[in-house]
Amino acid sequence: MAWRGGTTTQDRLLSCLPYLLPFIEVSSFAKLPLLRSLYIPFIPLIQLYYGIPFASLIIFFALFLLVVRNEKVQHFIRFHTLQALLLSIFAYLCGAVLDLIGIVQQGASIPEPLFQSVMFTLIFVAVVGASIYSIVQAVRGLYAEIPFISEAAYSGTRD
Repeated sequence: MAWRGGTTTQDRLLSCLPYLLPFIEVSSFAKLPLLRSLYIPFIPLIQLYYGIPFASLIIFFALFLLVVRNEKVQHFIRFHTLQALLLSIFAYLCGAVLDLIGIVQQGASIPEPLFQSVMFTLIFVAVVGASIYSIVQAVRGLYAEIPFISEAAYSGTRD
């Protein structure tokens, strides 16, 4: 869907940048060697992200307050920024739930490495796939439609 006026090339490129956040956030879910190889070009960025205390929190609030809540910024950029933040929150919550399940699962009969490997890969593919889809749509000048997440992003960026 393309509405609320046209988008410039600069708007399209700026709307892609926030999707680095969920991509970095799910880096810990890349347990398979093939998936880890995707992160080789981003190693310095990931080290910087995890090396600075509270970097994720600082980046989150900076993007939310300076971009999403700033009505001077085009709706297209605000929407994609909020959608990237929501994908990042989803990845974080999945990690927290899996940590909790790991604690509960210690007495269960399901082999832990198999369960964790499947869940980590599923979450990784879902978040990276949604991010890539959103980047492609942003480059095309379109709003990415991801169930539930896009609806929340639309409602969070209403003028």
